[in-house]
Amino acid sequence: MERGELEASPYLRDDRLTIECVISILKDARPFVDDVADAEVPPSDIAAHLGKLLQGKEGADVVLEVQGEAFHAHKLVLAMRSPVFKAESCGAMRGEKDTGRITVIDMQPAVFEALLHFIYTDSLPAMVDPGRDDYKEIVMHLFVAADRYAMERLKVICESILRKNIHAKTVMTSLALADQHRCNRLNDACIQFIASLDATELDDVIASQEYAELKATSPLVLVELLEKTNRLGKSKSSVHIGSLVQTVRYIRM
Repeated sequence: MERGELEASPYLRDDRLTIECVISILKDARPFVDDVADAEVPPSDIAAHLGKLLQGKEGADVVLEVQGEAFHAHKLVLAMRSPVFKAESCGAMRGEKDTGRITVIDMQPAVFEALLHFIYTDSLPAMVDPGRDDYKEIVMHLFVAADRYAMERLKVICESILRKNIHAKTVMTSLALADQHRCNRLNDACIQFIASLDATELDDVIASQEYAELKATSPLVLVELLEKTNRLGKSKSSVHIGSLVQTVRYIRM
């Protein structure tokens, strides 16, 4: 293009030239994209591989002792999944002679095994089966372990199971756990369940060993229980929690 033609063109403004480009990309020009889109991508199998790593003990560099039982694991996996394990295996333990052993206290081996399974696979093991008689007890212990090792996802999973399985025999135990481990949703679920009981059912709860233990160890929880139940505004609440009122009066004295 000659200079005179360029200066007269609409593309030149204030000594600046604007060039507009239109690019067309043909579908056939990138067939590999279609191949990827059409291919059936298998589901992730990383959890299965990590589970096999735990079972095979290959490359294990730490032994966790729980009531005399030894569990072989990998420091890197433990540190990745739990800040508490990270501190124990990679932090304070560095200054000790035997950095390959950690003693776990106040936990049953079966519960620790379930915890370790979740650490590696991000899922509950088969032993946490609703069909087992001790199902809820295992979940309760696993809930405590999850809070102890700062594993929030496992704690939420256990909390959800406990909320769905509240009954008169264990509601006080669940209420105590909710208070000890700062779990408001479980606390509210227990209070709503207690508020729904009739007078006879509530008498059975108050007569339970779990209620006596809660009264002795965490009396303020019962005060909160009374206040929240009253706020539910049920017409028969005074009948339902009459015994709780007496307990609260006793506590405040």
